Amino acid sequence: MAQFHETVLEIDLNALTHNYNYLTSKLQKETKTLAVVKAFGYGSESVAVAKELENLGIDYFAVAYVKEGVLLRNAGIRTPILVLHPQPINFEELIDRCLEPSIYSHRILKHFIAIAEEKKQKDYPIHLKFNTGLNRLGFLKTDAEPILATLKETQAIKVRSVFSHLVASEDPNEEEFTLQQISTFKRIAELIKAGLPYAVFMHQSNTSGVINYPQAHFDMVRVGIGLYGFGNSEKENKNLKPVATLKSVISQIHSIQPGETVGYNRAYKSKEHEKTATIPIGHADGISRAYGNGIGWVTIAGKKAPIVGNVCMDMLMVNITGIDCKEGDKVVVFGENPTAQQLAEAVNSIPYELLTAISQRVKRVVCRK
Repeated sequence: MAQFHETVLEIDLNALTHNYNYLTSKLQKETKTLAVVKAFGYGSESVAVAKELENLGIDYFAVAYVKEGVLLRNAGIRTPILVLHPQPINFEELIDRCLEPSIYSHRILKHFIAIAEEKKQKDYPIHLKFNTGLNRLGFLKTDAEPILATLKETQAIKVRSVFSHLVASEDPNEEEFTLQQISTFKRIAELIKAGLPYAVFMHQSNTSGVINYPQAHFDMVRVGIGLYGFGNSEKENKNLKPVATLKSVISQIHSIQPGETVGYNRAYKSKEHEKTATIPIGHADGISRAYGNGIGWVTIAGKKAPIVGNVCMDMLMVNITGIDCKEGDKVVVFGENPTAQQLAEAVNSIPYELLTAISQRVKRVVCRK
């Protein structure tokens, strides 16, 4: 086996392109696509991902916070960027960097109008977020008329889109609820569109909405986790390719005698002669302690090596008994085997959480496989 050198997160741009092409193949030609690149591109590398998608012709990006949008602007990204959860303290910087805010409450609307007028803006693009069942952020249907009344009082802003967020579009057991959400959103959007003297576009679908609810593609869709290789179902995962592969290296191998313990708090006790390998990655890198004590595993030489004892801050130990390997050999934490989904499910989690938990101290390597 080839020698490896350090812990890295490989970002495969060819996999990203494959996923983008697969998801957009499900859309009508005129339907726009927004790529969600918040949280460092779901834990990958947001700038590299955004540049690749910009080259592919993406219509919009979305981030959670203003500083994430600023990072993209500083890297030369010029595609429109929707900020999903802006805070008033950042509104001036948002405008200075040509970012577009999600406006989700009357408080936020009034704050943004005040800043936009102070900065002498005209028709600055905003996006109205409506709550259709997620109960996280957003106006209600009853807010439509007051919003329209407020908009008539200013020329500083202009509505670019009306949008909402599906709750359980990946769950066939929640189809009735999802259809209700879609119907509610359509009624809200029509109210807003009827009250404005210009055209706005609609978007509600996430990755699973793209796959399962073509009637809710509307004018634009927002794809997040699907771009990074996960389709929220075993069937759809086969159509996508994981973008991120987390690799590390065997730092040291130990021969463990029967009755000896491994790691903090002596959490693992050997019952027989065993071999363990120490890997330079730990919970400070995003591999939670929940994966310790045989729950999580890595792959070495194509074989499963269970984590033994507690995951340390900077290291973890795995059982390599029966695996032909040596110090310096490559370790796969997740990628194709195991996938981030398989590893996350071992601790009753989801790939979103595992991917976005990978610390920024882990080196990112952008490649094309």
